[in-house]
Amino acid sequence: MKSYRVLRESFLADREVRKAYDELGPEFVIIEKLIQRRLHRGVTQGQLAEMIGTKQAAISRFESGKYNPTVGFLYKVADALDVKLKVTIS
Repeated sequence: MKSYRVLRESFLADREVRKAYDELGPEFVIIEKLIQRRLHRGVTQGQLAEMIGTKQAAISRFESGKYNPTVGFLYKVADALDVKLKVTIS
């Protein structure tokens, strides 16, 4: 299994992903944290997809920043990884 840092750098090598990442910084903070948690727990994309009732491709698109997830999707992922998703509006 790749480390989070190696995985992140491989995604950011793609120009489109890098551009989207730079434009959508806050959104990618959420993605980064969920990827870190998935890797820490030793869960594959396929396993996570099965846990939330979706396909591995959807998890891949989400993690690469090529998919704009709904809040419901984020809550499903967070719940499956046993983390609390907290949204604060100030």
